[in-house]
Amino acid sequence: MKKLYLIRHSKSSWKNPGLTDFERPLNKRGKLDAPFMGKLLAKRGVCPEIIFSSPAERALKSAKIIAEEIGYPLEEIVTQAAIYDAGVADLLEVVRDFDNIYREVMLFGHNPGIIGLVNYLSDFDLDNVPTSGVVCIEFNDLAWHRISRRSGTLVFFEYPKKYR
Repeated sequence: MKKLYLIRHSKSSWKNPGLTDFERPLNKRGKLDAPFMGKLLAKRGVCPEIIFSSPAERALKSAKIIAEEIGYPLEEIVTQAAIYDAGVADLLEVVRDFDNIYREVMLFGHNPGIIGLVNYLSDFDLDNVPTSGVVCIEFNDLAWHRISRRSGTLVFFEYPKKYR
């Protein structure tokens, strides 16, 4: 059994027009939502064996905040350039390359790639994964490289606005 946690980065700031998309930081709401979601995941007992993140500022900061809340070592977060600005095919390749020693993997990325991957892999179609949204998909197969269309089952879908 494998579990994949797909997380869209928290809300980012557009205040500084001099920053590139890659450099955009979290805004005030993002800084509140990320720890909230981390606490929610901790209550659920979520404990990934590895966390992968887009290296973009907003994604990596979201990963660090949530990792801290669930007790995952920050220095063990792995950044992968392929996750930034990735489409479904790119993200699917990233997932299929996961080492099979990992049963539970968390991946922080961006829309539209995250929502596209959720809809490709799971037995459920979502209209959107909002910022700070977390989707957990479970796979019966024990090999990441065999993950395919509709091969996963949606376990849960959480996002901050559900609790407001």
